[in-house]
Amino acid sequence: PVLGSSPTGVCVISALDPQGQPIGMVVGTFTSVSLDPPLVGFLPDRKSSTWPLIEAAGRFSVHVLGSDQQAVCRQIAGKGPDKFAGVDWSTSANGVPVIADAIATIECTIHSVLDAGDHWFVMGSVLAMEAPRDDDPMLFHKGRYGGFAEIG
Repeated sequence: PVLGSSPTGVCVISALDPQGQPIGMVVGTFTSVSLDPPLVGFLPDRKSSTWPLIEAAGRFSVHVLGSDQQAVCRQIAGKGPDKFAGVDWSTSANGVPVIADAIATIECTIHSVLDAGDHWFVMGSVLAMEAPRDDDPMLFHKGRYGGFAEIG
């Protein structure tokens, strides 16, 4: 309960499988690591069945979801073979899926994967990034999804 007191942003990490189909997972552990060189990081669970597929792809995209994208979040977080059913996406010039209308997208190659207890700490070297819309991010706090509210 204590660590659940800290809110996190909600991101989708995605890649293409060997057949060119999108695979993805939802994480609440994304962060900027370094500006020079540009590195980002996230922490997939060691038990994840999706992470080994993303790792094998060697490159991935990070999508910062907007608070209006709960349906996308639930679809990709769900179990099953086609997590991207009904999700509007395209393949970027860097060969990674890009989800339409995410508030930010960061395209990366895998820089390193470090042991982090029951998780992995994955660092990505940034290839490209964009923030196509300025909107309210989706947040996760104490088991619930929400948005940002300015104080005063």
